[in-house]
Amino acid sequence: MTSQRARRAAVTGIGVVAPNGLSTETFWKSTQEGVSVLDRVTREGCEHLPLRIAGEVRGFDPSELVEERFLVQTDRFTHFAMAAADQALADARLGRADTDRDPFAVGVVTAAGSGGGEFGQRELQRLWGQGPRFVGPYQSIAWFYAASTGQVSIRGGFKGPCGVVASDEAGGLDALAHAARAVRRGTGVVVAGAAEAPLAPYSMVCQLGYDDLSTGDDPTHAYRPFTAAACGFVPAEGGAMIVVEDEGAAREREATVRAFIAGHGATFTGASLWERSREGLAQAIRVALDEARCAPEEVDVVFADAFGTPEADRAEALAIADALGAHGRRVPVTAPKTGIGRAYCGAPVLDVAAAVLAMEHGLVPPTPNVYDPCHDLDLVTGRARPAPLRTALVVSRGLMGSNAALVLRHGAHAL
Repeated sequence: MTSQRARRAAVTGIGVVAPNGLSTETFWKSTQEGVSVLDRVTREGCEHLPLRIAGEVRGFDPSELVEERFLVQTDRFTHFAMAAADQALADARLGRADTDRDPFAVGVVTAAGSGGGEFGQRELQRLWGQGPRFVGPYQSIAWFYAASTGQVSIRGGFKGPCGVVASDEAGGLDALAHAARAVRRGTGVVVAGAAEAPLAPYSMVCQLGYDDLSTGDDPTHAYRPFTAAACGFVPAEGGAMIVVEDEGAAREREATVRAFIAGHGATFTGASLWERSREGLAQAIRVALDEARCAPEEVDVVFADAFGTPEADRAEALAIADALGAHGRRVPVTAPKTGIGRAYCGAPVLDVAAAVLAMEHGLVPPTPNVYDPCHDLDLVTGRARPAPLRTALVVSRGLMGSNAALVLRHGAHAL
């Protein structure tokens, strides 16, 4: 076995189910073109709620992608995860565990901010309306935040190290970091990521307690971070799964190394304490850069958290400047999520997918719906910006106070 120092965590597969695309290809096409798909909420039972605008995944039919025996025991958020995992494994040219692959060499790690709200609501309605005998046995597992990790591993026959990061938005980056560390310590492959489905009536009512949730009714103005008109964030469903693999093993089987997870940092500064998040996010960035052995001026693009309130946006802009110094005012910054909404733990994983694709195409995608940024950032708006991209920084913060940063190196240019 090669030493831990010699093992590098390579990204060899990406799978996406998002409001702007049900595959990685369609997701990237919409992202690089700056397409916004934010629109009125159409989910049944949500018409009367004050939350008007969201990023819905439309046209997704899980029955075409997932076997019936798994469908009946899983929620929509797990359907997204299973579909994205299938895409990622196919992209990496890895199949499910079989006689040719050691099942103990493949693990699964996901992050979740809530769980299976739609499935849980349906079963609770049966309990209240018909009685306990009408509640199905899968109620005990489908709503659980660990369901996606469990079902992806069971369905794929994967028996390696598995885990769940139960956290706020930043947990999506933490899950990828967990996967990278597992690979560096000897695990062959980890399928990692996050997908969320927070747009069922029960889930949406729970979110109404968030003061920072946008309740605007104009899709082009409901989510406009880094502007004077910032009025909160728009929620979304969907997410992404990433295949993280030992570089040496990937090259031996002639797989494409798309990027490397080079560094990660995480801190905690308290729920909705945005002034404190400045210090916490800056420290997370410094730790990630240090682990990646990356100087601030080597960062070619920043994928921002873009929370969408004046206090949070100001804190993020200052954190980037604190951590990157003068380079923080020159480096291109983007927030593609303004076109699809924040999918909670799935949001930063979608940013990681976009960052890998951006490095491959040499193109910084724009920030949809934002035209008049008011912070001292080189925010890319309007059209995508061509640029040589070798290193990407992805940052995320959560409503509960987590801060995380992830450094990605382009597979063809990594040190």
